[in-house]
Amino acid sequence: MRGLDLDGRAGGVILHPTSLPGPYGIGDLGPWAHRWIDILADSATGLWQILPLGHTGYGDSPYACLSSFAGNVNLISPESLAAEGILDSLDPAPPSSGELVDFGAVIPAKRSLVAAAHRSFVNGKTPSALRDDYNTFRERNADWVEDYALFIVIKDHHDQQSWVAWPRELRLRDPAALRRARAELAREIDTIAFGQFLFFRQWEHVRVRAAQCGVRIIGDIPFFVAGDSADVWSRPELFELDSEGAPRLLTGVPPDYFSDDGQLWGNPQYRWSHHEAEGYAWWISRLEATLSLVDIVRIDHFRAFANYWEIPAGSATARTGVWRDGPGLAFFETVQASLGDLPIIAEDLGELSPKVPELLQEVGFPGMRVLQVAWDGGDDDPFLPHNYPMNTVVYSGTHDNDTTLGWWRTADAELKAQATHYMHLDPEDPVGGFLETLWGSRAMVTITPLQDLLRLGSEARMNIPGTTSGNWRWRAREDQFDDALVSQLKALNERYQRLAVSQR
Repeated sequence: MRGLDLDGRAGGVILHPTSLPGPYGIGDLGPWAHRWIDILADSATGLWQILPLGHTGYGDSPYACLSSFAGNVNLISPESLAAEGILDSLDPAPPSSGELVDFGAVIPAKRSLVAAAHRSFVNGKTPSALRDDYNTFRERNADWVEDYALFIVIKDHHDQQSWVAWPRELRLRDPAALRRARAELAREIDTIAFGQFLFFRQWEHVRVRAAQCGVRIIGDIPFFVAGDSADVWSRPELFELDSEGAPRLLTGVPPDYFSDDGQLWGNPQYRWSHHEAEGYAWWISRLEATLSLVDIVRIDHFRAFANYWEIPAGSATARTGVWRDGPGLAFFETVQASLGDLPIIAEDLGELSPKVPELLQEVGFPGMRVLQVAWDGGDDDPFLPHNYPMNTVVYSGTHDNDTTLGWWRTADAELKAQATHYMHLDPEDPVGGFLETLWGSRAMVTITPLQDLLRLGSEARMNIPGTTSGNWRWRAREDQFDDALVSQLKALNERYQRLAVSQR
């Protein structure tokens, strides 16, 4: 088993598609996604990292999706639909809130967009080849798209309630009740499935453009799935649920330096005995689906493959949990036998047991380091650049951190003094020193959020962990995608020999 095969050192940028510029209230998979790929290619940047592309639920988090397989229809580009003849005309853009996504306006607008495109399709006003393409898509993805579409439509008819609050015959998937629902709601189900077809069609165009430009895309898989999801509703035997569908065992992390009570996330735990009995088929399908969309996969909370914190349902905090062993090396050997070598980045941050680095050593995947957190330890701190293993992916920050400038403005004087001494920072541009240090490190891959390249502060932060509102909203402006951005990135890549493969 081996890790990433990048043919040399590489650099990259984190930018989720929702953060792209554009006129429709949210970044999408249209012209600005293609323009972004051109910027990466022009700057010799070989990696573009995104967050999960799934259909987000309550809170708009890409790490709490309504399906592990479905795409986010909020990313569908109206302009691309019009260019393909799928829409006759474009409706006005939803109200914009400046540089922030207004999900309350965007979500209904994009669902209306999908409904309009579906009406055109049903009425024969779209290109004739589209019907064959749609039928092929639905047949190839029937193992998830049929349950997902039914799940979304039933949820619509029950005021977006969690499926555990649905009538019992639907909650527990009585076959007769499901047959009736599929028959009575067929048109609405078809609309939802068609929206998925449009999403994956547009993403494929983005993926092809990236490949043509020598840009590899790093995707993301959350380890756990949302309890209120088509995954848990359609495959309850794979999760630790009671006879009525409620979770028996929950996810989280124990008390640590950051939290006296730990973190109680609330996702249902996997029933690993059942996954093992069926040869990890669901996980293989999940990884295969993600790898069909991206070139490399980052697995969030990778440590749970080694061991995970299990909390009884009904607990007030995460204090009452216990450690359980994860599926470990046997899982990856089984997956590799089915999918071949796995291009995986392991998110191994936080307080770890010795089992986690042992598993990483066995599987050969690179772990992660974040430069922002390197300044409160000694010279042996693993987050200091001189301690990086080569087989590592290093970040100035991630979607969960403040921007580097935001961190700098709020860090205490001692931390700033340590960082300044170590990196010889220019007080007029401390972020530049962070980037130079990362790009010059011995790590195989270095990545920074676009916000750091633009020298943005906390106003541009993507997410504050532990909060459920106001996140995932940041967007870049069109004027920030300029020649200065290209020049800065290209200079870093050339100076530290992190050129995209196509430009070596």
